[in-house]
Amino acid sequence: MAKFIIKDSGLPHEKFASGMERDTPEGKTDYTLVLDGPMFERWAEHLTAGAKKYAARNWMQANSIKELERFRESALRHFIQVMRGDTDEDHAAAVFFNLNGMAYVQERLDARSSQMTLKECLQWAEDHGVTDV
Repeated sequence: MAKFIIKDSGLPHEKFASGMERDTPEGKTDYTLVLDGPMFERWAEHLTAGAKKYAARNWMQANSIKELERFRESALRHFIQVMRGDTDEDHAAAVFFNLNGMAYVQERLDARSSQMTLKECLQWAEDHGVTDV
């Protein structure tokens, strides 16, 4: 089993009336902020509808430049539909979905490329039509 440490910010701890003491939240990401406004719920509804149509987390199978481009194209199309005022579907939630998918695939590609040998990189470039390596 991995041995973990409990990090400390080095800043003064917050002390509660009960006697509990905790490290300060200062300088730490506050993930609760993404819950403000309607978009978090709309994005969750979009993902739920997609899970019913395709399968839960189906989009997480994406791992190629072609799929990255599909997310990028869809994000742009839905963004334009939001800006145009189209209301036939929740285009704003679709923008969130596609930007997240784009970032997810990009991270997967970056991780894969950082582990490739030179020969694998050159083969990948050839397979994807990259000529200026």
